[in-house]
Amino acid sequence: MAAARQLATRFPDDEVLLIEGQQVGFGPSGRNSGFVIDLPHDIGAPDYIGDIGTARLNLALNKAAQEILKRLISNHNIDCSLNFSGKYQAAIEDSGVSVLDSYRSGLDKLGEAYEVIEAKDIPAHLGTAFYRKALYTPGTMLLQPSALVKGLADSLPSNVTLYENTPITGFERGQEVELRHAKGSIKASNLLLTNNAFASHFGFLKRRLLPIFTYASITRPLTDDEQARIGGKDHWGIIPAHPFGTTLRRTPDNRILVRNSFSFNPRGQVNPGALAQSKRKHRLSFERRFPAIKDVEFEYTWGGAMCLSRNHTSYFGALDSNISAAVCCNGLGLTRGTITGTLLADWLAGDRNELIDFLIQSPVPAANPPEPFLSLGVNANLWNGERRAGLES
Repeated sequence: MAAARQLATRFPDDEVLLIEGQQVGFGPSGRNSGFVIDLPHDIGAPDYIGDIGTARLNLALNKAAQEILKRLISNHNIDCSLNFSGKYQAAIEDSGVSVLDSYRSGLDKLGEAYEVIEAKDIPAHLGTAFYRKALYTPGTMLLQPSALVKGLADSLPSNVTLYENTPITGFERGQEVELRHAKGSIKASNLLLTNNAFASHFGFLKRRLLPIFTYASITRPLTDDEQARIGGKDHWGIIPAHPFGTTLRRTPDNRILVRNSFSFNPRGQVNPGALAQSKRKHRLSFERRFPAIKDVEFEYTWGGAMCLSRNHTSYFGALDSNISAAVCCNGLGLTRGTITGTLLADWLAGDRNELIDFLIQSPVPAANPPEPFLSLGVNANLWNGERRAGLES
């Protein structure tokens, strides 16, 4: 939607078609945990920041995305429970505490603010005594992602036509691009692929994009008594110190969201059996953290795909003479989807600036081994990662 909105603005005399296979909000854009994160977080670097020049550019991209979203939410009165409560990165294992210490040194290099929360003070913040240490950073925005993307869809410029429930079943390149669907076809002078791992279904970036599914459950709203039993702030978001740990949110309507568990689904579809297995893991994670309200039931459980690459990079730019892409957000869909979609439209309009040049010149997603070795390797890595997360999961 960011790309379509900016295209419509930059090319006001052109017709822009936005094609969605499902309904807006039903895919990962509406199913994520609602963190609009500002800080870079390079899990491959010892201090989780890495090259300081690259980190500063990633920080600039993320903050630009936040500004775009704040402006759109304000201008179009999108009710998506936006709040500026920052995020906590919390640890229980020794390895997780070491991650927080390393990340602190990286944030010092970057000059970004943080606060260390020791174990005795964590319950007053988060309503749980489970964690040993937390690192609070104030720049993250939290929101309700489905409400956001539905509001963005409802406020698209007049020269954008949104077609929902229109999965593309065939594709032909040429002077015009032809997209076939169940009821006919669409011809366009230019095609922008902003569909993450599904770009490979169009024949591009094959064996470079990894659709990694993660799963979440959310409780019913807590009663006043249950809220009093756990205490803590009214709303917050926790990301784990270990990459395979548990993400948590307390939402403005007093629900607790629990996200963990991972699977590699090459076809990009949820495995129904994984939902029941993940829900059992969510229940264990919830009860460990909130024993005072352990009987609160989950109201919903779901899964959604992230697009990752083996070298943690994205793709931005041309794929063919009239086809371009901004894909592979590596788990930062709200920020990266917003800014790369916007900048892709600006680039097609002829703009060049430091951020566009950075994206164009960045390494492309690394090639992966062929099947069946890919699935065996990725699933083994996911299993091992979750095992090593220990109590962080």
